[in-house]
Amino acid sequence: MFIVTVDNAKCDGCEECVNLCPSEVFRLVDGKSDPYQADECVNCLTCVEGCPNGAITVTEM
Repeated sequence: MFIVTVDNAKCDGCEECVNLCPSEVFRLVDGKSDPYQADECVNCLTCVEGCPNGAITVTEM
């Protein structure tokens, strides 16, 4: 299992993570990324690599 964290100060709501994540972990809430289905994360790190602002971290529990 993985912990998916979004730094709201860095997130600009570009939706890259929403569009890139094959597990559909993310949605936008109030213009910010929300990893509302973090339990579906497969640690592919596509979101981390695709985020232009470095707002996303994924760590193993």
